[in-house]
Amino acid sequence: MEIKELDSVVVRFSGDSGDGMQLAGNIFSTVSATVGNSISTFPDYPADIRAPQGSLTGVSGYQVHIGAEKVYTPGDLCDVLVAMNAAALKTQLRYAKPTATLILDTDAFGPKDLQKAEFKTDDPITEMGIDPDRVIACPLTTMVKDCLADTGMDQKAMLKCRNMFAVGLVCWLFSRDLEVAFNFLREKFARKPAIAEANIRVIQAGYDYGHNTHSSATNVYRIETREKQPGRYMDITGNKATAYGFIAAAEKAGLKLYLGSYPITPATDVLHELSKHKSLGVTTVQCEDEISGCASAIGASFAGALAVTSTSGPGVCLKSEAMNLAVIMELPLVVLDVQRGGPATGLPTKSEQTDLLQVLYGRNGESPLPVIAALSPADCFDAAYEASKIALEHMTPVVLLTDAYIANGSAAFRLPDLEEYPAIQPPYVPEELRGTWTPYQRNAEGVRYWAVPGREGFTHILGGLEKDAKTGAISTDPENHDLMTRLRQEKIDRIPVPDLEVLGDKDDADLLIVGFGSTYGHLHTAMDELRRQGHKVAMAQFRYIRPLPQNTAEVLTKYPKVVVAEQNMGQLAAYLRTQVDGFTPMKFNQVKGQPFVVSELVANFETLLK
Repeated sequence: MEIKELDSVVVRFSGDSGDGMQLAGNIFSTVSATVGNSISTFPDYPADIRAPQGSLTGVSGYQVHIGAEKVYTPGDLCDVLVAMNAAALKTQLRYAKPTATLILDTDAFGPKDLQKAEFKTDDPITEMGIDPDRVIACPLTTMVKDCLADTGMDQKAMLKCRNMFAVGLVCWLFSRDLEVAFNFLREKFARKPAIAEANIRVIQAGYDYGHNTHSSATNVYRIETREKQPGRYMDITGNKATAYGFIAAAEKAGLKLYLGSYPITPATDVLHELSKHKSLGVTTVQCEDEISGCASAIGASFAGALAVTSTSGPGVCLKSEAMNLAVIMELPLVVLDVQRGGPATGLPTKSEQTDLLQVLYGRNGESPLPVIAALSPADCFDAAYEASKIALEHMTPVVLLTDAYIANGSAAFRLPDLEEYPAIQPPYVPEELRGTWTPYQRNAEGVRYWAVPGREGFTHILGGLEKDAKTGAISTDPENHDLMTRLRQEKIDRIPVPDLEVLGDKDDADLLIVGFGSTYGHLHTAMDELRRQGHKVAMAQFRYIRPLPQNTAEVLTKYPKVVVAEQNMGQLAAYLRTQVDGFTPMKFNQVKGQPFVVSELVANFETLLK
């Protein structure tokens, strides 16, 4: 058997929602990240609680892109498609390359399965025009039952292990070390060791099946990492990285971490993760609704904690009044918005960038607050840390934007050294102001001093009514309200953020691609492809949206053509036009609930260049 080395490969696991495709993809990505491969993943699952088994609407997918060098996206099309039933083959083949290897469970392609999947013949391979030489067809369910026949497990429990056979077969196909997968399962099922060992046995059986039969694939493939940065790595999702970033910021600032939250897809995993870490000084409260989640966090902030509230777009609507309260009280608060498809309940398991204008302007009155957008699953750690630092040091609520794509997606994450991260120094009221201090007294940067309850001589009251700038008493004076409005705005405008970085042909590009947040990987890959074709192209991705980097106008007006690409109807483009005089960009907008497709970006940008 020949072993071929590849630069990268894309694998897509697909099956019923109950077939464990997310777990299968997660194990394979973990195995790959552990050996140093760059990875990018994309979980794609339906919003149905549980669609009918074998139905077209109930198919769940998990795509993994692994590479020898940096990969930025989960890939447009897959090189290997695992289809656990007929419906999965019917709906997921469009995500596979024409040359892709297909792994099918023939036990799930019976007459009833084909009927549910709306096949017209009893030969789906021919009907869909698939080259049979690219198909690894095996009675996967039967082999799993045979493998576990002596374990005493009932049939339902055995069937839950089917996904592990596919994992084993894919691990053989790409020469993966099974020991990492075994350790993953023993840790996941630590309280159920018999379940762990059953799954391990099935993974080994899948690996052995590929090894012993050589299946119908002609080669085994290997992806060797080209450049390995020393350190400890883990496969991490964006939501987990966000949770860890908040923990790190609280530890750096010497504060307790409080999360007030109400469960909502796709943000709930942040609540789940933080609830595991009480030993690190984390308090989590699952509140009765979105409003109380935010209000309780404001109370925790007043009491001196790093306060966070997590939600998605519908929850931001409900939290907006409480967010406004944090603005006028000038208290530190991080509002995590894991964006999803809308409006209303919309597409709760899909991803968009449609909350930008809401978090910028969706509150009554002049209500400025900083907005940061994470670029990738791994970047969620740094973005959460930075959002916390800004909130604590500038006494303001901060919105951190992620979305379902990077929150549920994963990447290889090098465990950080906190000593390398900047200090977080809240503006506590200095002792020398005892006796003369008032609640809205400010430091040299225009930031209100923070007086944590319990300090003798600094008792005070805050609230939602406008206060006098000098005394802190309730005030309806017109001049004072104008002054306080301007002070709150100036405080945000003065927050220092890094310059906007330009990648690619930054000195002489014919086209500048502009985006924000999670589209970074797709836009970067599109830029790389255009440059390989000989085009002069640059890219600028916004991470800091309010305040904007100081060089924003300089960058956006430097190039002859600029296109703003975003997963909405043009919200960033509209915002930038209000901030940069004379800026009139071209636009590329899609609102499909799915990530961009790189080939579509390249084709569109080529047209603009011509």
